[in-house]
Order: sequence, then structure tokens, then C-alpha cells
Amino acid sequence: MRVLVVNAGSSTLKLRTLGDDDRVEADLLIDPWAGDEATAADAIDEVLHGRAPVDAVGHRVVHGGADMVTATLITAEVIERVRGLTPLAPLHQPRALAGMSAAGQRLAAVAQVACFDTAFHATLPVAARTYALPAAWRERWGLRRFGFHGLSHAWAARRAAGLRGDSPHARIVTCHLGAGASLCAVLDGRSVDTTMGFTPLEGLVMATRSGSVDPGLVLWLLTEAGLDAPTVAAGLEHDSGLAGLSGTSGDLRVVLDARHDGDAPARLAVDVYLHRLCQEVAAMASSLGGLDVLVLTGGVGEHAPVVRAEMAAGLGFLGVEVDATANEAGTGDRSIAPPGASVDVLVVESREDLQIAHEVRALLSR
Repeated sequence: MRVLVVNAGSSTLKLRTLGDDDRVEADLLIDPWAGDEATAADAIDEVLHGRAPVDAVGHRVVHGGADMVTATLITAEVIERVRGLTPLAPLHQPRALAGMSAAGQRLAAVAQVACFDTAFHATLPVAARTYALPAAWRERWGLRRFGFHGLSHAWAARRAAGLRGDSPHARIVTCHLGAGASLCAVLDGRSVDTTMGFTPLEGLVMATRSGSVDPGLVLWLLTEAGLDAPTVAAGLEHDSGLAGLSGTSGDLRVVLDARHDGDAPARLAVDVYLHRLCQEVAAMASSLGGLDVLVLTGGVGEHAPVVRAEMAAGLGFLGVEVDATANEAGTGDRSIAPPGASVDVLVVESREDLQIAHEVRALLSR
């Protein structure tokens, strides 16, 4: 089954066609993408031009809510349910909808499937997904931890097991480290804890997102500092994280270069980033009762050896260590732990497209 994968990000559009054997037949990246349907439609035309027709289209959708917990055929009803979740993922849902509309126009006779980043975390135990909020609030508004980056975490965990030939009982922490970042504790191939929550704002320090902050601080900004809700929301989403700490764009490569040149705000930014990262990896290991495998994926996880090395140094008490030569050299999916290490450390290419194609085929084969 040939699958066109439409991955609509917060600022990019990635299109990729995978053949029956998962070989990449066509690939197109639009960066930046304004989120408009016309550009998406033209991109679909371009990636399919002169090639054999596809059998299905798989769309990455960030938020599926509490009900859409598996890959789902896209219907008018599903589109409206996705639209209704926009307040919980305002950077992503409208762009996913634009991709759906464009693909629906260009490939009207082809099955369209939504694959949700939240779906992998539908297996979170009650204790891991429940916020300590009034029951009336939780029941009325469905307040709970959803978790995100599930397609990336699912692929990273599957790939790690394949590389190692693991028993399914390996205790795995997957680290999706990019502009957005989250961790997942995986046991028996299932998500049992994660760092993002009701929205993708919770958890780690990210490029422009704050990650977790004291809710009392947010209330203070609203009630005492005189800021309105849209201003606070924009600040937390777009002006915080590495950008807010360092005064840069939030690109970790830029921040690391500035730190190397002696810039104090950049040094603080990296210190805060690593402090939270190590803290949260330890929390995920606690949820698993220990740690057997640490998987690093995403732009930072795959391409920032200095972050990997400093992260490992901070997690040495868990048995995490990296071989300096392996960490600095090599490409592709690989282990960078020294021989005999108690925790294997893997670098795995982020392949949400493979996970989406896997889920599309599984759904349509049924």
C-alpha cells in the first residue's frame, strides 16, 4: 500500500510518499509554511506529479482528545471534532485541517486517515493522567493529561526494540527533543507516563515554549501584573523557553554557539534546559521502576552531541553514560553507550512518517 504522509507542523509542511516496502519515493518540505490550504494543495500536486497513484493519505494530527485514540478515517464529523480541539493545540490543529482539506480536494477518491499524536498516550494509567483538580472541573471539561509527540515516541520505542532485539519488558524512556520537546516512559510498548499534559505547553523547556511553570505565577500575571490572557498565552507559547532565556530565536544551535562565546544569558538558557531535561528523565524512570534504554530523537536528540554528553553526565546516577567517540561520530540509528553500560543510549532518526504509514495500513487492512 503506497501512502502519502501529510505532516502539518506549527511552521512547516512535510510531505512524503512511502512505497509498499516503506522506501521513500518522494519527499517535499515547505519551511516556513503559512498554514494555507492553497500552498498545501500545490505541494501535494508537486510531490505526486509523474508518479504512481497513492492508495491512502495519512495525516498527522496533534490533538485527538479523549475519544479519538486510534487512527481514524476522516469524515466530516471527524473534521469538526478536530476543529473543536483547536483551543488545546492552537499552533497545530488549523494547519492539520488545511492539509486535510487540500488532500481531500486533490485526492477525493483516496482514503484519508487521521493519526493522532495523543493516541499513543491513551494507555496512560489513571494516576499518570489525572490532575489534582476539583472533580467537578475534571468531569465537566475533561481536564486530564493527554500527552503529545505520540507518533514520534511510538516510532522511537518500536525502533529501539528492533535495534536491540529486546524483550517487550525493557524499560524505555524516549526523548523527542526538537523545537517542541517531550519525554515518554514506555513499558511493554505502551506509554505509561509523559511530560506534556492537557496542552503541548507543559513539561520541558522548549525553543519558544516555557514548559511547566507555577500556575500561581500565571494567575499573578493575570491579576496583579495586569496582563490579559492573550498576552500571557502568546508569551508562554512564543517568547519563552530558550528564546526567552537567551534573547535569541530559540534555536538551540544558536544558543550553544553563544554559550561557547561566553554569553551569560545563553549559558543560563542551556543550564535551565538541561536541568529540566535531566529532572524529567529521572521522573520517567521512576514511573518505570528503573531504566534500561534511553532513546534520543528529534533535531536536538539526533544532532547535538554536546547536549547528549551533558545530559548523560547529569544522569550518571541512573547508569547513563555515553562513549565520547561514538557520541561525536557516526550517523544513522545507533547506540552511543560504552560496552557493558547498564543503560543503553540510542540515537534514532525521527520517522513519524513510518509510524503514520504503519497506522494507516493497519486501519485499512481491517
